[in-house]
Amino acid sequence: METKEFEFRGSVMNGFLMLFINIAVLILTIVGIVESIIMLDATDGAQGGWLLGLCGLMIIVNIIMWCGHMQLEPNEARVTTWFGKYAGTFAQTGFFWINPFYGTKKVSLRARNLDAEPIKVNDKTGNPVMIGLVLVWKLKDTYKALFEVDTQTMASNPNAVGSDTKGLMNALENFVRVQSDAALRQVAGQYAYDDEDTKTGEPTLRSSADEINEQLEQKLDERLALAGIEVVEARINYLAYAPEIAAVMLRRQQASAIITAREKIVEGAVSMVKMALDKLSSEEIVELDDDKKAAMVSNLLVVLCGDDNAQPVVNTGTLNH
Repeated sequence: METKEFEFRGSVMNGFLMLFINIAVLILTIVGIVESIIMLDATDGAQGGWLLGLCGLMIIVNIIMWCGHMQLEPNEARVTTWFGKYAGTFAQTGFFWINPFYGTKKVSLRARNLDAEPIKVNDKTGNPVMIGLVLVWKLKDTYKALFEVDTQTMASNPNAVGSDTKGLMNALENFVRVQSDAALRQVAGQYAYDDEDTKTGEPTLRSSADEINEQLEQKLDERLALAGIEVVEARINYLAYAPEIAAVMLRRQQASAIITAREKIVEGAVSMVKMALDKLSSEEIVELDDDKKAAMVSNLLVVLCGDDNAQPVVNTGTLNH
């Protein structure tokens, strides 16, 4: 992924050192104000006025200096701008102070999870199916996330973007949700739900989960790269026929399973009948003509292939007549 992000190159100071300096300046300013008031009450009013004005200016400077403090936790970053121009991304963990005239926006670099609700799409054969995914993503390029995607209009509360990390990340999550929906529709439309009818051996949504997930990750990477987002993992977590055809497809699957089972039963029954005839013939237990063999084969197939238990009928005649 080509990146436009670079590290912040401005001056950075230890936050605790600047905290001590700001507190010291504030105390000196308060002392100066008290001293200037005393001087105003005395005969030296001119110097007291100048001192009071200087202390007022120091208060304004001190308030501005307090705005330069910032704290970063692991996997957080600050995107800095200098009067609208991108000035780099600061990602060091700790308590720091930078020039307060730099604009900063906090972003989270931690992995986030998206469990998309199942959506209805048409598979390759036109059947409506319900399909959902779970996606793990994280921010990779802070420049693209803030300056190449309009997070302001995507956020539920546009005023929160820039001043609140949650507002920005929720806006990016909305972008991920829309793009994941589009990618899922694109991938699902390239494959059939299954190949029970055609038996072509082509990959399907049911039988080729690894291939489908790989395709999904690739499509999502292409779409989300615009916003500087990296896809950690994407998996289909829900797959079913749409409700309007689910009952019909269930009956079709049941019929297919019954046919397959019957084929196995018939195959086994024929094998057992052949074995019985060969055994009777090889051991010369009884001699059967073609009519007797046909009757025996019919009876055995009925017994072996029937769903109900067979009712035995004793033949009191002889097999030689």
